[in-house]
Amino acid sequence: MLAEDNNNPMEEILDNNLEDASPLNEGNEILTESAITEELNRTKAELAEQKDKFLRLYAEFDNFKRRTSKERLDLIRTAGQDLILDLLPILDDFDRAQKLAIDTNNKDLYPEGLALIHNKILSTLTQKGLKQMESTGETFDPESHEAIAEIPAISNDQITKIIDTVEKGYSLSDKIIRFAKVVVGK
Repeated sequence: MLAEDNNNPMEEILDNNLEDASPLNEGNEILTESAITEELNRTKAELAEQKDKFLRLYAEFDNFKRRTSKERLDLIRTAGQDLILDLLPILDDFDRAQKLAIDTNNKDLYPEGLALIHNKILSTLTQKGLKQMESTGETFDPESHEAIAEIPAISNDQITKIIDTVEKGYSLSDKIIRFAKVVVGK
């Protein structure tokens, strides 16, 4: 006889077995009420253990999904990093040629066409997320600068300041991809 209000199949079996007064276990032996209660408690414990395992596995999978999604976004954001790193020495050469032309006041060293090419490469890389780090005159920061030389400072306010930038530093999507090589006053 099944109870109509009860939706738990285990409790229905227990109720039926108690009503019959001669419930049988797997070995066709008569079970006592304490044996049935013990079996029910064991089954409940197994169910709780399986539920705990399931919840832990689900949480672990959810963390995995979040982590891989973040890694994928980072990879997409910095996908061109290798190419940009390969192009940076070309930008450096343009910068040096331009600086030499300005210092010697000789426009033949850096014609207008090269200036246009330099500006176009720089603007293209800037659109891809590249940012130049301005270093000269700033306070030396080992997190973003690489000191390649120290020179005596002319005044006290130049101590630990960057006197000259030998090679510009660059960041791609707020991640430093090349540290600025600088000369620092001491």
